Amino acid sequence: MRGIFNLDGPLFNALNKFSDLIILNLLFVVCSLPVVTIGASLTALSYVTLKMKEGEEGYVARSFFRSFKQNFRQATIIWIFMLLVAVLMFLDFRIMRLYEGTLGTVIRISVYIGALLWSMILVYAFPLLARFVNSVAQTLQNAILLAIANAPRTLLLLAVIFAAAFLTLWNATTIIWGILIWLLIGFSAISYISSMLFVPIFHRLAPPEEEEEGEEPAPDEKELT
Repeated sequence: MRGIFNLDGPLFNALNKFSDLIILNLLFVVCSLPVVTIGASLTALSYVTLKMKEGEEGYVARSFFRSFKQNFRQATIIWIFMLLVAVLMFLDFRIMRLYEGTLGTVIRISVYIGALLWSMILVYAFPLLARFVNSVAQTLQNAILLAIANAPRTLLLLAVIFAAAFLTLWNATTIIWGILIWLLIGFSAISYISSMLFVPIFHRLAPPEEEEEGEEPAPDEKELT
């Protein structure tokens, strides 16, 4: 019993991680309010949860704002690009209803494939930006290549995200509770689950270097080509 309540025991470690996820979620929500900053917030969120999964989380707020500032320009460019693509796909969804027959089927299949590829790029792009130094174009290219190369993990991650969204929108009651959960811990929890899938992939691409004792690892220190 003493081991359970030890400050270094599993119970307190779990509580510390839970509180860190709540703090991280609140930082993400607040920093995403301007909408245009969502890309930088997603990158910072991914950076911290990747470090948490690797046991290198440090100070949550400091790590979050460090990554937010460092990756702001590239993350914002990627986010705006993804938004524009989403708008175009939405218009395609509206247009495809006007077509019937073979042409309509071809358009619908193309739109659905495009939406799937867009989702795959979205879930990989910001964690990649948080972990590796690359241009915007290279980050987007690597995102789609890794998403396809790791299709089972990618589909599992998308299933988790879509399931969470579906359960939130199930009815009026779940919407209310869902909003509360998302505002409290939902985004950081999904990001942490995602990091559990990303860390093995990233370690295969660039094995982590040993750090000096007491030294905080710098973000974006490896280049992925």
